Amino acid sequence: MSLHAATPANDQGQHATDAAAGQGQDVTEQVYRLADRARKASRLLARANRDWKDRALRQIGATLDANRASILQANAKDLEAGRANGTSAAMLDRLKLDEARIDGLIGALEELAGLPDPVGTVLRGETLPNGLRMRQVSVPMGVVGTIYEARPNVTVDIAGLALKSGNAVLLRGGSAALNSNLALVGLIRDALEKVSLPRDIVISVDEYGRPGADALMGARGKIDVLIPRGGRELIQRVVTTAKVPVIETGEGNVHIFIDESADTDTAVDILLNAKTQRPSVCNTVETLLIHQDAAAGRSVLKELSKAGVRLHTDPRAAELAEGLDPVQADEQDWANEYLDLQIAVKVVDGIDEAMEHIAEYSTGHTEAIITSSLQNSERFVAEVDSAAVIVNASTRFTDGGQLGLGAEVGISTQKMHARGPMGLAELTTTKWIVQGDGHIRK
Repeated sequence: MSLHAATPANDQGQHATDAAAGQGQDVTEQVYRLADRARKASRLLARANRDWKDRALRQIGATLDANRASILQANAKDLEAGRANGTSAAMLDRLKLDEARIDGLIGALEELAGLPDPVGTVLRGETLPNGLRMRQVSVPMGVVGTIYEARPNVTVDIAGLALKSGNAVLLRGGSAALNSNLALVGLIRDALEKVSLPRDIVISVDEYGRPGADALMGARGKIDVLIPRGGRELIQRVVTTAKVPVIETGEGNVHIFIDESADTDTAVDILLNAKTQRPSVCNTVETLLIHQDAAAGRSVLKELSKAGVRLHTDPRAAELAEGLDPVQADEQDWANEYLDLQIAVKVVDGIDEAMEHIAEYSTGHTEAIITSSLQNSERFVAEVDSAAVIVNASTRFTDGGQLGLGAEVGISTQKMHARGPMGLAELTTTKWIVQGDGHIRK
C-alpha cells in the first residue's frame, strides 16, 4: 500500500518555485496552502501502523548518514554567515553540525523507532451500566507548527517526533540556519517518499522569512498547535501574538542550590557539567545559590572560574570569589538567561531564602539542589514549582533524550496539557469512542 501516491510529490525545491511564481501574492495565503497540504498528509499518515512509521524513521537516519557531506557543506555556509554577522560563540555552537552531532541525530531517530507507538493507547475504557462500550484513546494532534532558532538538530528531532506520533509538521527554523534546515528537510522528504509516505508530512516555511512565521501564528483552523522553541524574545512574541493554540516552552533561568550539607566534589562536578558542557542550551544552569555555611562554595566558584565562567556575584558571594575577578550582580542578572559562560551567584541564609529566590525569578524550567540531607531534598522537591526538579544531579538531564523520550520538541514550562520535556505522548490528544447496539438516550 502506498500513501505517497495520494499526495503531491512536491519537494522543497518546488516550494521555492511556488514562492517565486507567487511573488506579489500574500505570503499568508501561500503558507495556508502548505498547511492544507500538511493536513491532507496527516490524514493519510493516520493509516500508517507502527512498523511503517519506524521504517520511515530508520530511512531518514540512513538518508542523513548517506548525505553527511552535503549536510556539513550547507551547515558550513550558515556558520560562515554567522561569524560574518558577529554571532556569539555560544550561538554558533547551537548552530553547528559535525560528524558527532549527525551521529546523535541518527541515534535519536533509531531510539524513536524503538519506542512504543503512542497512537491508539487506551487511556481508559469500560462498559457502562446501559451497555454502551466506552474508550478514551490517544490520537495525533494533526498539524503541528514549530518556530525555533538556529538549531538545525531540532529540525530532525521534531520531524521524527511528528512522524512517530502521527502528525504532519510545518517548520520555521530561522534565517541563521536556513541552508542547514533546507538541506535536512529535503533529505527527510526524500526518505519519506522512499517508504511510500507523503512528503508533505514535513514542510518548511523558512523561505518565507518572518512573514512566514507570522502566517503560522495566524493560522487558526489550519494548524492545531504551535510550539515555539528559542530565547525569551521569540517565545514571548509567539505566546502574545499567536491566534493558534500555543505550548509555551523553554526559557531556562535554571537554578542550582548548594545547601550546607553538600559534598564538595559532588557540587564541583555537577556545576561544571551544568554550566560548561554546553552553555548555549536551555537546561544549563544560570543562577547558583550557595548556603552561607556550605563548605563547597569557594571550591565551586574557583573551578567555574578556571573553566572560563564569568561570575556575577552579590556582595557575600563576592567574598567567596575573592581573587577570581567577579563582577557585581544587579537585578537583571537574577532574571537573565545567559546561554553563555556566565553565571549569577548569590549566598543565601538557608533553604527558605533559596526557594523564595527561585519562586521570584524562575521561569519554571528546571531547578536543582545539591544536598546530603533527606529532609532538605524532600522539602525542595515538594515546594519548588518547576517543570523539572532535580536532586544531586546536573540540570543537563532535563532533556527528552536523556529521560528516555527519544527526543523532544521542546521543554514545556506551562501547566496545561504538557509540562517538561515533550516527547511522543505530548504530541497526542485524545478521542472518545463510544459503541452501542442501537442505544438511544432517554
